Amino acid sequence: MNSLTDDLKALLAALIWYSKRKIKFFAREFELVKNIIKDILMFGRGVHQKRFWHGTMIMLVLVEILTSGVFGGQSLISSSFPGIGGPDPRFTEAFEPFPNGPMVSGFQDPHTKVSDKPRSEIIDYKIEGGDTLSSIASKFGISSDTIRWANDLTGDQIKPGQLLKILPVAGVAYTVKSGDTLESVAKKFSAEAQAIMDFPFNDVPDDFSLKIGQLLIVPDGSPPEIKAPRPKSQYLAQGPTSPAFSAPGGAQFIWPANGILTQYFSWYHPGIDIANKAGPAVAASDGGVVLVAGWPDSSGYGNRVVVDHGNGYTSLYAHLSNIYVSAGQTVSRGQLIGQMGSTGRSTGTHAHLEIHYKGVALNPLVILK
Repeated sequence: MNSLTDDLKALLAALIWYSKRKIKFFAREFELVKNIIKDILMFGRGVHQKRFWHGTMIMLVLVEILTSGVFGGQSLISSSFPGIGGPDPRFTEAFEPFPNGPMVSGFQDPHTKVSDKPRSEIIDYKIEGGDTLSSIASKFGISSDTIRWANDLTGDQIKPGQLLKILPVAGVAYTVKSGDTLESVAKKFSAEAQAIMDFPFNDVPDDFSLKIGQLLIVPDGSPPEIKAPRPKSQYLAQGPTSPAFSAPGGAQFIWPANGILTQYFSWYHPGIDIANKAGPAVAASDGGVVLVAGWPDSSGYGNRVVVDHGNGYTSLYAHLSNIYVSAGQTVSRGQLIGQMGSTGRSTGTHAHLEIHYKGVALNPLVILK
């Protein structure tokens, strides 16, 4: 008869033998399943690889678009405007039409305020001794009404130490609500939809869609409770039949089309907009050689014509629906070069006119009267 110790040793040996057999069995089964899965994946690796790479590229593009305004320091839309981002997308040649230099002497328009530096945000200003509402407005190149509306002031009474909200341009600030559209916001504040879209830091996309909670700067807008009628245009574009107006350097320009002026010259809008729902023809303001005719890129100026007048002056006509000339063609003053339209980043039928002298964007209204 075996002792208790011998029985325990035999039991332990039997358990070890049994455990080893089970481990080997499960190991074989695991290897079998693993090999089957590996064969399936290897057989379809081409399809999976294609899906993986396509998905990865799409995710990278989305991340780049969504974060461009965070890690890049500014948004894709705002950075594409002349004077803010890189090269001007309107010109196909290496030509900088809006350098960060002073305006050419003799071209200052005393009726137009142009900010020295682009500013996108609403800032706080602490009133100092001797400040008045009008002096603060003049300091920041905006209207006194703009300061009143932004700070709920009913009069001109201010005091040192008081904080005032200062908008980047004259007008109002508005936070988008459900159901708002670009047109409804413009109508609400007696402003132009095109001006709201053109203000680069509003970042209105090409489909004009607005996001709830988005802060919009409405240039030249006024609060609805003010009941301020939309001011009549100071100028009416006379069209190609207008007399020729002289400019320094011996140049002479005429109005390229007839209509009303819906947007004026500013640091973010280096030209004027002539609107006419009839969509009339657009003429060359002066004679010269066509540099650009068409839509050679994806910029918001749409179909455009750029004319080099050969005397330091260059003119641009944008948002055309049709173009009647071609690059390299010589045109004369008053010759029809296209038809007013609404191509590119445009909210309605109009012609955008820019005049440049030696690479500097000029206010066309200092020439055209």
